[in-house]
Amino acid sequence: MFKHRHYAVVLAFSALLAFSACSSVPGGKSEYTGDNDPFESVNRVIFDVNDFLDRLLLRPLAELYRVTVPPPLRDRVAGIVKNMSEPVIFANNVLQGEVTRAGTTLGRFLTNTTLGVGGMFEVANGFGLPRQTGDFGQTLYTWGLPSGPYLVLPLFGPSTVREGIGLGVDSFMSPWKYVVAIGDDTTYTAFMASDTTANALVKREENIEPLDTLREGSLDFYAQMRSVYRQHRAKELGAPLPSDMPTFEDFEAEQVTPIIH
Repeated sequence: MFKHRHYAVVLAFSALLAFSACSSVPGGKSEYTGDNDPFESVNRVIFDVNDFLDRLLLRPLAELYRVTVPPPLRDRVAGIVKNMSEPVIFANNVLQGEVTRAGTTLGRFLTNTTLGVGGMFEVANGFGLPRQTGDFGQTLYTWGLPSGPYLVLPLFGPSTVREGIGLGVDSFMSPWKYVVAIGDDTTYTAFMASDTTANALVKREENIEPLDTLREGSLDFYAQMRSVYRQHRAKELGAPLPSDMPTFEDFEAEQVTPIIH
């Protein structure tokens, strides 16, 4: 029952975003035009709620995780989390027609899973197999789908219509939930809870200082996060930004709490 509910939530989420894309994306507009934020009033409310939950819960948990778990063990957990994402990156590399990148990703996954003991140790870099990028939002970009309006998603944070759809599809692409689904509902529930917790803690712990610096140095935290997200995402996609957009120091943080993963 839990498994079916999980799939239904992701499907409904993706369908809602797809409908929004069809009804809201202006025809003929180039990627990243102006602020691209027609839903700013709603986005700001969601952003404030996300920020409140981050201050109240996620950041303190990330600090506790940093204090109580020694760095070598944190590195092992982060390695496993990143290695588990490689199959999704591989699938999107294939869908984008990036054969070389797909081969590199597959090589990384096999190397780190075996020699790196399930990804606990980063071995692949030493074999000339650097980590690649690849998600379904990026795949949709290569297929020519416009980004659609800027969105702030509950719990997930900054996004766009296209990236939101990609988020839902990537959740379906991850093979691990299908592996644990062979077992009973208890096994599936335990895996999803631990997977979500590990992803959230690893990402938030890695970005405690960058996000604090960004928040403290911003007159308008919402507007700055929007600009930083769009700049960082454009860099990942290789997409141009408007010449009048303010530029920021490269910022790798992902302010997300992945509830659907």
